[in-house]
Amino acid sequence: MRFLKLQQVMDKTTLCRSSIYNLIKAGDFPKNVTVMGKRKAWLESEIEDWMMSKIEGIE
Repeated sequence: MRFLKLQQVMDKTTLCRSSIYNLIKAGDFPKNVTVMGKRKAWLESEIEDWMMSKIEGIE
């Protein structure tokens, strides 16, 4: 299991910051988790699952 920072999520998905947060707000993207204090990150496995669902056409 690996944590990804916002920039890494943006690079991996090709989405911009605002698109990621809009999708989270709409419930269509994995939420970030608090790693420590104010530090937030995403689980790489959840991002990869989301990407696979887009490839497979599952929403």
